[in-house]
Amino acid sequence: MIHLHSIYIKGACLLLMLGGATSCNDWLDVQPASQVEDTELFTTENGFKEALAGVYSSMVSTSTYGMEMTFGTMAVLGHEWSNLPSSSVAANAQAYETLAEYDYSSSLSEGVIASIWATSYNGIANVNNLLNHIDTRQSLFSNNNYAIIKGEALALRAFLHFDLLRCFGVSYAVNSNMPSIPYCTDLTYRVFPQLTVQEVAASIEADLLEAEQLLQVDPILTGEEITELDDNGYLMNRQVHLNYYAVKALQARLYMWMQRYGDAEAAAEEVINSGAFPWAELSVISVGHDYGFATEQIFTLNNTTLSTVFDTYFDPESDNVNFSLTSTALSEYFENITTDYRYLYQWRSGTQNEAVNNRYLLKYSNPTINSGETFEESPYYSNKMPLIRVGEMYLILAECRYREGGDALAMLNELRTARSSSPLSTLPTDFYAQLINEYRRELFAEGQLFFLYKRLNLTNVSGSEVDMVAQRAYTFPLPVSETDPAQRENNR
Repeated sequence: MIHLHSIYIKGACLLLMLGGATSCNDWLDVQPASQVEDTELFTTENGFKEALAGVYSSMVSTSTYGMEMTFGTMAVLGHEWSNLPSSSVAANAQAYETLAEYDYSSSLSEGVIASIWATSYNGIANVNNLLNHIDTRQSLFSNNNYAIIKGEALALRAFLHFDLLRCFGVSYAVNSNMPSIPYCTDLTYRVFPQLTVQEVAASIEADLLEAEQLLQVDPILTGEEITELDDNGYLMNRQVHLNYYAVKALQARLYMWMQRYGDAEAAAEEVINSGAFPWAELSVISVGHDYGFATEQIFTLNNTTLSTVFDTYFDPESDNVNFSLTSTALSEYFENITTDYRYLYQWRSGTQNEAVNNRYLLKYSNPTINSGETFEESPYYSNKMPLIRVGEMYLILAECRYREGGDALAMLNELRTARSSSPLSTLPTDFYAQLINEYRRELFAEGQLFFLYKRLNLTNVSGSEVDMVAQRAYTFPLPVSETDPAQRENNR
């Protein structure tokens, strides 16, 4: 795994060494002792596996999907929380106050935004390094591993660029011809141009379509049974990889963003109709073994620090101020439907005197194993940080059908029934208000609500008095390191 010293997109996605921010003169810094030379890493199939695993591992960084791109910055921007952590808990606690007001000019906000940018492009750079070597070394691979590893790598490049686009590019509803971000496809000194929103989306689609073709041999699609005897079980547990259906689900997200609702509907339908992601079972949820609805996770990260994350940011027994909702807010979110599995089992009350009226998210906690109990499948439910779940596909399908005059009500009710929430008798007059509520309940603290607001280009969002459109609150400004030296155009 290669690490960054710093990443400057003005220097064309060049990979650098581990360390702090540097100037362009430091690009050829001395390799740390832990650095693995390309000539060694990519001489074996196992080296490619390690490189790919390294990218997945890097994604649990708190700068991205281990916090800021899920329950941290993105949830703050979506005003999902009633209470934010104190500075004694979260390093970015003060930044959250400015981010909640969409003040991106604050130095505190700038630091968070720059970290999301750099860490994401770091992952992209490592993916590109793998892709630069894989086609010339096909003979190293056994079985279908060449196609699967390359397919996953392309999907990862698309996934990371898409979230950068959703952060730093305006939505299609505003102007798809606006400048946004570079799309980096190589590891080189060559400068990658700043592309328009439309051009980046087209590049993402191209990578996903190629990944889809390569992943036709994915066991999650073919049904091939994989055991630990098969290549040391390398292709087991495909949910922690960007598998075939994760690619289709990401296509559904992308096509919604591109306002191609027919294509989004087809992609979401394929994922749902596969039957590969069944609804979580109440018998498992109710005993504390599956707070994150593991069977429904299309793509999830294996975050071995998740118990520490929970203890730090969501512990209801802590004296600290953590991420939480008031009891009133939680009831309002769930329309006072207290039979809903998400309401009953994904939240718990505070235990300290000052926090007794707060409710704390259990989604990121590890399974409960009672004293004297043996739960053989607990590893399946442990350390999983969901990035795409099947519930979102139902919501995408509902919106597509609403836009096209189809049966949106059936899709909403299928999700609500699966959660033991009261089905709707008729489609609400304000469909999008209902859709937003469904997104909030289903995908709470997973980083998707703010992006829904942005895609719809809503003037006002719940919990904020800011005019989102007038303040251009939906689009992060490019980091300072990317503006003047790179002569980038205004992306807002």
